[in-house]
Amino acid sequence: MAKLKVTQKKSRINSTKRQKRTLDALGLRKINATREFEDTPQIRGMIEKVRHLIAFEEIK
Repeated sequence: MAKLKVTQKKSRINSTKRQKRTLDALGLRKINATREFEDTPQIRGMIEKVRHLIAFEEIK
């Protein structure tokens, strides 16, 4: 299964409470924090909710 590399690129200030909780669930607490995840529909949904705050790429 493919992996996703997710990096927080923008500040969470002025984000909604839901977006902040999504970033916390992804383990992203600081700018330039990076995490790797399995490519699942649940993770894709979380990424979609905060796509304006993060950058992500697929890793083979």
